Amino acid sequence: MSYSSSSTRCLQLLEKCKNLKHLHQAHAQVFTSGLAHNTFALSRLLAFCSHPHHGPLSYALKLFHHIPQPTLCIYNTLLKTLLLRNELTQTLNVYTHMLQTGTYPDNYSLPYVLKASVKLQSCSLGELVHGCSFKLGFESDIYVGNSLMVMYCAFDNVRGARYLFDEMRRLSAVSWTVMISGYAKVCDVDTARVFFDEAPVRDRGIWGAMISGYVQNNCFKEGLYLFRLMQASDVEPDEAVLVSVLCACAHLGDLDIGIWIHACLKRVGLPLSVRVGTGLIDMYAKCGKLGLARGVFYEMPQRDTVCWNAMISGMAMHGDGEGAVELFREMEAAGIRPDDITFIAVFTACSYAGMAYEGMRVLDKMCNVYNIRPKSEHYGCIVDLLSRAGLFEEAREIIERIPSSSNPSEEAVAWRAFLSACCNHGQAQLAEVAAEKLFRLERHSGVYVLLSNLYAAAGKHVDARRMRNLMRNRGVDKAPGCSSVEIDRAVYEFIAGEKTHPQMEEIQLVLQTINKQMELFGNNPLG
Repeated sequence: MSYSSSSTRCLQLLEKCKNLKHLHQAHAQVFTSGLAHNTFALSRLLAFCSHPHHGPLSYALKLFHHIPQPTLCIYNTLLKTLLLRNELTQTLNVYTHMLQTGTYPDNYSLPYVLKASVKLQSCSLGELVHGCSFKLGFESDIYVGNSLMVMYCAFDNVRGARYLFDEMRRLSAVSWTVMISGYAKVCDVDTARVFFDEAPVRDRGIWGAMISGYVQNNCFKEGLYLFRLMQASDVEPDEAVLVSVLCACAHLGDLDIGIWIHACLKRVGLPLSVRVGTGLIDMYAKCGKLGLARGVFYEMPQRDTVCWNAMISGMAMHGDGEGAVELFREMEAAGIRPDDITFIAVFTACSYAGMAYEGMRVLDKMCNVYNIRPKSEHYGCIVDLLSRAGLFEEAREIIERIPSSSNPSEEAVAWRAFLSACCNHGQAQLAEVAAEKLFRLERHSGVYVLLSNLYAAAGKHVDARRMRNLMRNRGVDKAPGCSSVEIDRAVYEFIAGEKTHPQMEEIQLVLQTINKQMELFGNNPLG
């Protein structure tokens, strides 16, 4: 066999590597074929080690250290390997070694190090790489420029990202996508929309960034409207877009679009991914279709912790406490480790179903089996659980167990739950104790409103007026109530006290008619 054919066979063997045994065989062939210093062959050996299941990282590092003069290609391959393995400190060490040996990074090396700086949450490191990029003339390179923009947006520095965007000689769809996502991340959806509108070409990523931005900022109606425009533009949504749209549907109760997405997935024969399946479960549960949510849950080929949480939360929302606890047991039996969100869902389910003692057993398991330290949300749920069952002293004991190191807002969550339950049970004295605690912990209109309503229900109108006056004198504003209704696939939102709807007069006439009809049947809708 000639040297040429031996080298070719070796390179083919490298491309076919599937496991560590194959890697050892290929590595041996590299030496026997005279390719021990061949950059491509060595980079392929390193690249194989980038996959977590292909080989130990130590093998790749040992291989690298035996290369007398690593080339830029070798360095880049190792940087990528370390980054994919999430070995961030080692990534920086190799980058530093690269600079110390006089090997200058290129437009492949720099983005790897920028990604490592984001994962390490080190803005200063990212800025150092930015300086290096500038010195080497890569600042306006589209690949490096986009990576720098991503880095600055990750640290909420949209001004820095915008500067780079304006200075880049050539922009790609990724550049526009990064800026839209960056502004949405800092809650500036208006500027994000300006970038969206000015984008010369709108690909799936740009549409998805804007829809996701709206949904992340609770602009659900705008998100769904933009999704309809995306459909009209014949741009196929990807998984990320579908998850965002399902989230918007869940919050607005827009069942039709959610059903359309589910039907579309079935029509094209796509298997339910964990993310989309979880989105469907959440949407169906919040739209009142628990049976459909359960059907999606059990037809999913794979389920993660978030998926189980969504189904347990859905059952809790519908008052099926026993079903939620049973599903929690199924989750444990399936070998899925619950997280702190799981226990919030189970506590909520037990609270709605009046299963106080079952909830306390689950709390014991959370602390002593899974070693999860209770957070303010857990304390709030447990307090609500016990208070709803009329176990007020036990609820107070739980509040007193909240660590003194907790910040005031965390303690306020538990006292708020206690106050709400006291008001619901007409426990005026305990409610006053809770209110006094809350007055010292936070400035929130809910305390005044609950106490005022409690006094009014008990016929203590003087105390009720005193509470409203106290609220006004302290300058505490009450957030207006909000409701929405879906008619002909359009969602209409109404805010208490607002009279801007074009059909407000007709709406008020209808409400007056309904009120009169209710009074005829002996119901007083106004109290």
